[in-house]
Amino acid sequence: MMNTLTIRQAGYQDTAALIDLLEQLGGHPITKSEVENRLKLVEESDIDSIYLCCEGDEVLGLLSFRIRHNIEEVSKFGEISGIVVRPEARRKGVGRALMAFAEEHAEQEGCIGTWLVSGFGREEEAHHFYKELGYQVTGYRFVKRIEAGE
Repeated sequence: MMNTLTIRQAGYQDTAALIDLLEQLGGHPITKSEVENRLKLVEESDIDSIYLCCEGDEVLGLLSFRIRHNIEEVSKFGEISGIVVRPEARRKGVGRALMAFAEEHAEQEGCIGTWLVSGFGREEEAHHFYKELGYQVTGYRFVKRIEAGE
């Protein structure tokens, strides 16, 4: 565990750190205007948030979080829509701190649990981490993009 980790909401002053973390998460370059668009979306949303885990002024990790309504049970879940930790900060408690924060936040919001979708690429390490925290594999995500003009 690192010295003193704090978790706070991300803001426009964090654009450079967000670019770096979101590029790691998505695996492709991201522009300043794309980050600013995401921050604007969060500002205007009642269900979306972006949080940063920091040690002092250094940003070490990111959590994007969303409240999801579950029609099947008339309940709510907290969706961990993105989580990423800088490579040099991995295995030092940052990911665990972010996941614990997400779970606490979900509970405060009246959610019955949390869930996330994990992609391919780092599945051995990431999936092991989620399972270690008590998450279970419950299915697959199927995606079909809608192309303009089709």
